[in-house]
Formats: sequence, C-alpha cells, structure tokens
Amino acid sequence: IAQYSLLKEHEVEKMFTLKPGRLPPADVKNIIFFVRPKLELMDIITDNVLREDRGRSPQRDFHILFVPRRSLLCEQWLKEQGVLGSFIHREQYSLDLIPFDGDLLSMESESAFKECYLESDQTSLYHAAKGLMTLQALYGTIPQIFGKGDCARHVANMMIRMKREFPGSQNSIFPVFDTLLLLDRNVDLLTPLATQLTYEGLIDEIYGIQNTYVKLPPEKFAPKKQGEGGKDLPTEPKKLQLNSAEELYAEIRDKNFNAVGSVLSKKAKIISAAFEERHHAKTVGEIKQFVSQLPHMQAARSSLANHTSIAELIKDITTSEDFFDNLTVEQEFMSGIDTDKVNNYIEDCIAQKHPLIKILRLVCLQSVCNSGLKQKVLDHYKREILQTYGYEHILTLNNLEKAGLLKPQTGGRNNYPTIRKTLRLWMDDVNEQNPNDISYVYSGYAPLSVRLAQLLARPGWRSIEEVLKMLPGPHFEERQQLPTGLQKKRQHGENRVTLVFFLGGVTYAEIAALRFLSQMEDGGTEYIIATTKLINGTTWIKSLMEKLEPAPF
Repeated sequence: IAQYSLLKEHEVEKMFTLKPGRLPPADVKNIIFFVRPKLELMDIITDNVLREDRGRSPQRDFHILFVPRRSLLCEQWLKEQGVLGSFIHREQYSLDLIPFDGDLLSMESESAFKECYLESDQTSLYHAAKGLMTLQALYGTIPQIFGKGDCARHVANMMIRMKREFPGSQNSIFPVFDTLLLLDRNVDLLTPLATQLTYEGLIDEIYGIQNTYVKLPPEKFAPKKQGEGGKDLPTEPKKLQLNSAEELYAEIRDKNFNAVGSVLSKKAKIISAAFEERHHAKTVGEIKQFVSQLPHMQAARSSLANHTSIAELIKDITTSEDFFDNLTVEQEFMSGIDTDKVNNYIEDCIAQKHPLIKILRLVCLQSVCNSGLKQKVLDHYKREILQTYGYEHILTLNNLEKAGLLKPQTGGRNNYPTIRKTLRLWMDDVNEQNPNDISYVYSGYAPLSVRLAQLLARPGWRSIEEVLKMLPGPHFEERQQLPTGLQKKRQHGENRVTLVFFLGGVTYAEIAALRFLSQMEDGGTEYIIATTKLINGTTWIKSLMEKLEPAPF
C-alpha cells in the first residue's frame, strides 16, 4: 500500500519478508514485526528472536504490531516460548478496509469465508463492522441497510450495537452513501465457481492477481532487438500493477475478453497516428506541443504493448480445446442441462488426473446448480476423487460439504431452476461486444449476487420475496436515523450511491457487473464495492482445502 520511498522518508532502513532463521544484518536500533495474528507466524518470530545475537552491540530492540488487532492467544504463545519479554512495544494497527481502486475496498482477509462457515469464528465479521463504522465516521451515516444471509445479519447487528454504545459516533457529515447492501457469499455460491470471462477476471483465473499485482511469464515481455536471436531471455517473472490509474486498463478491464482485441487494435492505430504527427510539425510551436505530449504518448505505447502481450498469453489458453470443453460443461450446468447425473467430462478429467481444484470447482458447480446431488451421484464422485487423488482429501470434501458447496440433495427438490428463471440468471442471446445486461461477464450467466443488487435498486426485493426465501439466511432492512437537516433531498437526475459489501469474498467478474450497472444510462444507481477478500474459484476452493502433512516416516 505504501511505496517504499514513503517508508524511506520516515527513516525506514530496510524491509524484509518474514521467514525463519537469523534476521538479516542491518545497522539499526529498532526492528518492528508487522504481522497478522496467526500462530504459525509466531513460531517464525520466536525463531528470529531466539537466534538474535545478544552479545552484539548496540543491541537491537524488538517491537510487534498486530494487524488488524492484538491477539491474546498469540501473546500467550510468545510468552510460553519465552520471548514475549523481548518486545518493547506490543501494539495493534487497525487496518480494516484497504482501498484497491476508486470504487473498491478490500479487507484482504483470505480466511474469512472458512472462519465464518466452517469454524463459526466471527472475528472477520467484527472487523467488517468496524471498517463500516470507520467509513460512516468519514462519509456520514448510511440511512438504509439491506442484507441477505446470516453473516450479513450479524454485521448489521454489530453496527447498530456499536452505534448505540458510542453515542459520539453520531456525526454531522452529509451522507455520501444512500444504501448499504450486505451480502453473504453463501447466498450465491455459484458465481465464484464459474470461469470469469472478463479481461481482468481471466488474468486472475490464469495468473492470479495479488493485491493488484500480477506476475506474468517474462518471455512475452522481452524487448525485441534485431538480429540477436533469443539468447538472453529474462527469467524473472514480469510484475505489473493493475488498476484504473492506467487509462487503457480502466477501459478494457471489465470488458468480455472477446471484446478486448478490437479495442487494442483501435488504440494501436490511434497511437501510431499520434507518433506520425511529428513529421507534420514544422513550426517551433508545433514541435514544442508535440514534445509536451511525448511522455503521455510513450506511456500509452508501453501500456498498449503490455496489454497486447497479456491478451496474447490469455488467448493461447482460451483458444485451447481444454478451456473450451471445461467452459461448455460449466455453461450446461448453469443453464440447467444434465445437472442430476454423473458427468462424462468430469469423469474423464479425474481419470486423466487433471488438477484437483479444477475437478472440485466443476463438481461443486454441478452440486450448486442442482441444489445438491443425489446421494448415488455424490458418492460416485467422492469415491473417484479419493481413489485418484488420495484419501487425505476426505477432509477437504468434508469441508466443501459443510460450506454447502458439495452436498446431498435434501428434501428431494431442486430449487435452482426456479431461482434461475425468476432472477433471469441465464441469458441465451448475450452481446459480448456491446453488452446490454450483466450476463456478459460470464457469457450468458448473470451473477446471482449482482442480480440481487440490481433488483434491490429497482423494483425492490418485495418482487422476489419467494426466491429470497429459497436462498440461505434471512433478508432484512434496517433504517438508521439521521440528525435533522442531513436528510437528502434528491435532485432530479441525481444518482443514488449504494455500497455493496460482500462478506466472504467477491470475484472480479462481479465487480465488472456492478461497474456495468453503475454506467448504465437509466440505471440511477452508482455502486461502490467492499469485500473481505478478492477471490476466484481457485483461491476460494484452496482456502477450504485441508493441508495434510505427509507422515514423516
């Protein structure tokens, strides 16, 4: 978040990643550990402290900062290891919501979903509520709160309680947000499992975007020099930052990947035409003007080169047979075809021992699109998976069942077709180039979570009462009293601003769909997105997998 140069200004000598062993040598007095309160990290810190050479002079002082708050358990652990006394300061730094973009905030707490749904640990919900209180302190009380799901109910209750307990939090700031929508991830388990088809979504699916940075294979980015051949290709992965500060990326990030190529070629023509201008610059004034535009043009050119390379890398994958087969099966499930029997493609993939996460995503997708699988089908899949990938995965399958992702069908009814039809989750005629509906982000499937946000804005949730009852968890509405004089009188044509908070993670495709709704001419609502973590199907399933250490003998 902070650039290294900023830390340097504040007299930070060096920055290191936490790892076991001796601390690197540095001529400093203070060493500050900046960590999440997790026990496995405490072991590393203990190791660092114990290996510190006490005989050296001057002695280095240790301090520890827990993010987002101190943990008694961790301190007790450090005490048992005999190193707690080595820390002069033990503080907490409450970092709740981190701005990732102009309309996007994330808590980056990767274990939030698992903690809430598997371990009944609601710490992350407390941090979400605190983060929302901070937002309200800065941007005014949010008059309306809507929510769906157990975690949403919990967060809303905590916010109301915090407001009651700190009467000073009643501020006289004119509210920026009109509505807060709290959505549980488990209300819509389907969306993250499907392969995202927006440009940014695909970058994340294939290469993984970590805190707005992506690491890419370097071959495509080597500067091409004439006549050198490929003798010194770079080996370090190319690291790029992706956010809306980059003009071109802002324009293409939320488009369906099939619409990206034409934008890139248009841009290439514009840029080369701009560079051609220099031949027409005759007078000093014209030359001066051309030179003043040069930095911007060069930045645009290198940005275009980067995105052309990324698009080529992605295209290699999206045009492969395997990608197509996988997508076909996903789309069949989402449109309700053959969700109730064992799928041949999945069986083949297991037999060929494709990556386990790919298999789990497909099987969970089938289960969600069928409101659970028939016991016979479920047992067949489980048996195949365990026999092929190893019995240690029985714990992972158990976790997926607990989270509601891979479960037997109860009550013998499949509600998904009703939900699909009522909420128009499957659109047959999808326009990927100039979309008219949010379903373009998955080329046919409209994310359920975003559909709920769209219907809440217009005509309101009363119209879908029946479907809401089929989805897990309560739905509710709370109103927060505003001090007199702060009620909004809406000007004609002024947009409402809605903050959508995804508890348990959100995908880039859902963000793209919400941005699409914000930009709609007659939409009337602008969306800001907040979440516990930016996820995709792979990172999400990974967070639910049990890591079993193989036996040491």
